[in-house]
Amino acid sequence: MVQSQQVVGKLRKLSLQIMNNYEYEYGGVVMDKPYYYKDRAILVHADTFEFLKKIKPESMDMIFADPPYFLSNGGFSNSGGKVVSVNKGDWDKIDTLEEKHDFNRNWIRLAKKVLKPNGTIWVSGSFHNIYSVGMALEQEGFKILNNITWQKTNPAPNLSCRYFTHSTETVLWARKNDKKAKHYYNYELMKELNGGKQMKDVWSGALTKKAEKWAGKHPTQKPEYLLERIILASTKPNDYILDPFVGSGTTGVVAKRLGRCFIGIDSEKDYLKIAQARLEREKYASMTSSDTIFLKEGNN
Repeated sequence: MVQSQQVVGKLRKLSLQIMNNYEYEYGGVVMDKPYYYKDRAILVHADTFEFLKKIKPESMDMIFADPPYFLSNGGFSNSGGKVVSVNKGDWDKIDTLEEKHDFNRNWIRLAKKVLKPNGTIWVSGSFHNIYSVGMALEQEGFKILNNITWQKTNPAPNLSCRYFTHSTETVLWARKNDKKAKHYYNYELMKELNGGKQMKDVWSGALTKKAEKWAGKHPTQKPEYLLERIILASTKPNDYILDPFVGSGTTGVVAKRLGRCFIGIDSEKDYLKIAQARLEREKYASMTSSDTIFLKEGNN
């Protein structure tokens, strides 16, 4: 018990040290204080590009990113049986393919600098942006480990009836393209979760439940089960996870639940309010060295 308290105290000091360095080095009205900081979960209201430049190099164990899909083109889609606009905001608009690819290369280049030598990055997206992301990852010195297909069991129907219904998204998993890099993969746990068989790269599941959207609306909120699998597969308890486009905060919610440290960045305060509300409700996990304990507790 005493040892556990000492570990908790050490981690708290570590988190505070990160914030103190951040305050001292970066200052400013928005940047001198995090939008939210509690239980090793930090939300930052800032421009992602500017803040990534100021994070300590090689300090993150894992990055999960759900960057803009750039779908806001004046079109329409289906949501809950209703016709809705696909326009999400200025943050989701881009003028040219070159501009989109430059955007992806720039944030990926900055993300690489803050990732530990053995760390990994996950990037999710639809076909509108993921091919640019994949090329950008390789151009910026990453090795793609897996091309995960998230197969949605209840996708929205297409309204034009002129092509197949879009029912999948891609999640790319990559590490630095360095022969010395040894990324972490919890093979045994993934096998256990898959009934004793090797986990494959096609993951089927429903869209985000209404029960997970209680704090507010976000156009691309990911389901918690998706992030739970990603975090359990590629991180250990107490690892640092970064989400540079935090949105509604699903990455942070699951990270907190599983006993990881978390930093989320977003330029939109409306989304940070949603993320904060969800983090406040989520119970912080007890310190442990085994994710199997989390799974057993969660299944009871």
